Amino acid sequence: MKQKIYLESMPLDEALKRLEERLHREGLDGPLSSETVSVADSLGRITAEAVSAKLSSPFYHSAAMDGYAVRFSETFGASEREPKRLRIREEAVYVDTGDPMPEGFNAVIMIEDVNIVSDQQSAVSYRNEQLKVTSRQSAVGSQEEHSTLNTQHSAYIEIIAPATPWENVRTIGEDIVATELIVPENHRIRPVDIGALLAGGLTEIRVRRKPRVAIIPTGDEIVEPGTGLVKGNIIEYNSRVLGGLVHEWGGEALRFGIVRDRISELKGAIEEACVSADMVVVNAGSSAGSEDFTAEAVREAGEVIVHGVGIKPGKPVLFGIVRGRPVFGIPGYPVSAYITFSLFARPLIARWQGLRAEEGERVTAILSRQVASSLGQEEFLRVKVGVVGDKTIATPVSRGAGVIMSLVRADGILRVPALSEGIGAGTEVEVELMRPQEEIRNTIVCIGSHDNALDLLSNFLRKRHPEFSLSSAHVGSMGGLIALRKGEAHLAGTHLLDEETGIYNIPFVQRLFPGRDMVLLNLVYREQGLVVKKGNPKNIRGFGDLLRDDVIYINRQTGAGTRLLTDKHLREMGIDSSRVKGYDREEYTHMGVASAVLTGIADTGLAILAAAEALDLDFIPVAHERYDLAIPPEFMESRMIKALLSVIREDRGFREAVAALGGYDTGEMGKVVYEG
Repeated sequence: MKQKIYLESMPLDEALKRLEERLHREGLDGPLSSETVSVADSLGRITAEAVSAKLSSPFYHSAAMDGYAVRFSETFGASEREPKRLRIREEAVYVDTGDPMPEGFNAVIMIEDVNIVSDQQSAVSYRNEQLKVTSRQSAVGSQEEHSTLNTQHSAYIEIIAPATPWENVRTIGEDIVATELIVPENHRIRPVDIGALLAGGLTEIRVRRKPRVAIIPTGDEIVEPGTGLVKGNIIEYNSRVLGGLVHEWGGEALRFGIVRDRISELKGAIEEACVSADMVVVNAGSSAGSEDFTAEAVREAGEVIVHGVGIKPGKPVLFGIVRGRPVFGIPGYPVSAYITFSLFARPLIARWQGLRAEEGERVTAILSRQVASSLGQEEFLRVKVGVVGDKTIATPVSRGAGVIMSLVRADGILRVPALSEGIGAGTEVEVELMRPQEEIRNTIVCIGSHDNALDLLSNFLRKRHPEFSLSSAHVGSMGGLIALRKGEAHLAGTHLLDEETGIYNIPFVQRLFPGRDMVLLNLVYREQGLVVKKGNPKNIRGFGDLLRDDVIYINRQTGAGTRLLTDKHLREMGIDSSRVKGYDREEYTHMGVASAVLTGIADTGLAILAAAEALDLDFIPVAHERYDLAIPPEFMESRMIKALLSVIREDRGFREAVAALGGYDTGEMGKVVYEG
């Protein structure tokens, strides 16, 4: 069948407006119907109507203290010079906290404020005169003894101050008055609301029906998690991510089985989903490829309203109507799926519950490095965010639409306008946070060279000090030191070798920070070398082999200490970098280099031994280098950095875990190697 495929590049605002207009025309923009649920099971549900109390709480006058119920008018005239006596049972009745007030009684005198006397005016040995108020049990006797006195006509209470009307009494409706509004319509029920509803005599409540969202994963290449994999398979996880978002937003996710790339099967699944769900989401197949059938399936079953929006990632997003139900076709790349689903489906799910979609907290931050962007597309850039001194810093992470870890690592989203070709370093930008500001403020910002030990350090910090976290952005050693100089990081990982002196890091710190103090703290010594596939099939022995026609190299980014080490060896051997195939292809981490070799993208690259061992690659040693953390001294006394240093210097488990990675010497871990 020939596909009728088209992709627009409609501006985001226009696409959202068209969606709004069509939902309104179809009557799909209002709250869903209601249902009755038990109050005890209503946590998180949205009220469908205002809820008022059936009963007052308390519904009777009750004692607020242990003591004696009295008629306040009969206490007039009591003073220390002229104590007043009230006959127990007739004029004073003992009550415990919560007891109903005896009929006609309208005040309670606390048990600590009474003295018991007999007809002969002798003190009853229930209390010690010297401890009248300070010791309740020893001073006044047990509750059983006072209750017994209620039956005796020969005993009195003696008081030295009058009571006021309803003193120490919880009156009817003190908490809740019958007919009083407890919660309004369109209110998300909290634990305290459940308590108030039950206290007000309610056991059932009308709430909005949860929006049901059918999620249909599609594609011949995707397989269920846990399935045996063959080349070409992709584990299907987007539907679980989308289902989790639906749950977070108050809906109910209905996940369908994987639908293969057959237009008839997809059309049938969409029509079936329209029967059981309020919204249908088809994941993947919305682009213009030969096996992208979502647009045609929606068109055959109903109508396509929007197909293609000027956003990045997520341009192929699709919206249509089938059998009176909104149907979204969202791209298969995980970041595209997350962003488009949040943009288009979340507001509708909220509206169906009578709510407005909650936006993330926004902060103004300084962009740590320049980003370029495609003109004509609004880009949603994932960023790490941290507070350094009085600055909030945003650092971009991976921009690939297929990189789910960019969402895991991100602290927020930065929107780059469609009419912009990018944003310069140092520019103030607005970031929508994906984490609470409190967590952002308690995050240590590490910008610089990558090392696998940093991942372990982050985990151990969180384990030992859950209030703090470590965020690392990998821009190379030089980039990290420059970030420190600009006040955009708390610390930087660095392993820069000065060729003239043969000393690591110190000469660079002295040159980059003239007249400013800096601390260099050793984290590890480590082995750098050329990584090659197991068995070294191309028999690579050193940098000289990079001139061979059959050898492809994978490099690190400009400014990385590993890149500088590569350049040093090429210069010493008189090799022009332009003759090295792959020299211009860059990775930002040692694991990225190792992965490129493992997967055949390159034949070799320079990385640490730990990365080679992690992926079971062979290793050709090149250098034994010192990897330090550069820390401005003004941060050394902060709670966050002190916590980090305690892990580095005192946590034996961390040291052992680093050593177990392979290729590390932890003998000087935590030692200050330079301060000046």
